[in-house]
Amino acid sequence: MIVLKHKESGLMKECVTGFSWTTFFFGLFVPLIRGDLKWAAILFALSLLVGALTFGIGAIVVNIVFSFVYNKIYIRNLMTRGFIPADEASQNWCIANGLLAVPR
Repeated sequence: MIVLKHKESGLMKECVTGFSWTTFFFGLFVPLIRGDLKWAAILFALSLLVGALTFGIGAIVVNIVFSFVYNKIYIRNLMTRGFIPADEASQNWCIANGLLAVPR
């Protein structure tokens, strides 16, 4: 888990890293609850398209694949909206995962 802080408002967000169990079990509802409407729409469209082509089985596969990447996508989106790592451990995680440049 990492902690991000908004540069201007000081709002703090705790973000889970790694595999997203909530996305695995609840799929589309996770980005909706987090207010991430863009990725909710993308997940809906992918599930609908792949599910229609595979009689619904593909929608389950989309949720499984999305479970591996969604937390990192969510953290990247927060960082583009002005959030920065709040502590050294969070900063090190972001650097290790390519979300921040290595400080010089």
